[in-house]
Amino acid sequence: MTERLFPVSLKLAGRRAVVVGGGGVAARRASALVSADAIVTIVAPELSADARALADTGAVTWIARGYAPGDLDGAWFAVTATGVDEVDDLVAADADAARVWCARAGDPAASRAWTPAVARSGDVTVAVSTGGDPRRAMAIRDAVQSSLDAGELPLRHHRRRPAAAASAEKPGAGAGTGRVALVGGGPGDPALMTLRAKRLLAEADVVVADRLGPRSVLAELDPGVLVIDVGKLPGNHAVPQHEINRILVEQALLGRRVVRLKGGDPYVLGRGGEEADACHAAGVPVEVVPGVTSAISVPAAVGIPVTHRGVSTGFTVVTGHAGVETAPGGADHTLVVLMGVSALPRIAETLSAGARGADCPVVLIEDGYGDRQRATFGTLRDIAGVARERGVASPAVIVIGDVVRLSPLAPGRLRRGEGRRPATAAVTHRTT
Repeated sequence: MTERLFPVSLKLAGRRAVVVGGGGVAARRASALVSADAIVTIVAPELSADARALADTGAVTWIARGYAPGDLDGAWFAVTATGVDEVDDLVAADADAARVWCARAGDPAASRAWTPAVARSGDVTVAVSTGGDPRRAMAIRDAVQSSLDAGELPLRHHRRRPAAAASAEKPGAGAGTGRVALVGGGPGDPALMTLRAKRLLAEADVVVADRLGPRSVLAELDPGVLVIDVGKLPGNHAVPQHEINRILVEQALLGRRVVRLKGGDPYVLGRGGEEADACHAAGVPVEVVPGVTSAISVPAAVGIPVTHRGVSTGFTVVTGHAGVETAPGGADHTLVVLMGVSALPRIAETLSAGARGADCPVVLIEDGYGDRQRATFGTLRDIAGVARERGVASPAVIVIGDVVRLSPLAPGRLRRGEGRRPATAAVTHRTT
């Protein structure tokens, strides 16, 4: 019959804990107790390298001798891991007599307390106990940790934190203040989001979402999450930036966890800096989670590296609204233009008259990593007309420079010259 356990979490901060033994197992248990802010004493005649490192840094107190009765006086928790049955028996018996919970590392069946395998995610702690089979416990722990990191488990808070706890987390913040995370969602494929981004979405009370980025993840949110759509269309900013800033601050001051879900990276032409400034000015804690910027990832989706030895050693990212005129270099310096479809005729005319010349290769990549991904190739001479004929629409990334020739999708007239690749080169994402 399986022994029934009563799981419990201990607050050992400021409490005395004693570890008997100086080997690797004892060092790991002592380190875990130090992480829980316990006052840790190790009793052992000798220490392993890991245990000695704890002692040398002052994280633990080392009593350099074997165990003696009385060593558990004042302890709230004990671990015995000497590997010597007689010593471990004595420590366990003394702990029982003193009513101190004792974890016996070498003999789980005889132990009064078991230390589980632990998975953590923020303030979530999952402890796994498997009846004294540590490898099994660690395997399950690792699977749980992966799911926590990926935001696949329901991490959203349903009970508000006490005001004192919120203030303690962020000195200077208002009592009960929530927090804002500026999350880069990448180019649109949820698989390209970071684990941190997914975890914060799983914890969110409010998500303020752009038109770009991984919109499909919104359908996976907890039903109680408030989604505020602030998506902007070209020439139509229904929710201006100052209003977005106000929404972020307002929701956080209500004590909510707010995720600002943005396409690409928050700090690459995403106005994330302005949003962070607004939060800081209001005393709202803010975290920035980098994302895979479309300036690099979308060209890669059609087989174009923004730099390539012998073809281009640098690249510049600008918006179509400004910056094209002063972009450096010729065709050997890659220019990536975001939000530039409506300005394409002007961009092509300006760059044709410069060092790049009218024959410089260009590609427009629509809906990168999305279901409607499509690449339209041309040169600065003809790209505006080709795009008009094909009905190219935003969102699209424009890549200008010799690296365009490296795409296995580029037409033959562009592929002539240096940097040529075999026509059979593979591209990961579908393009029509």
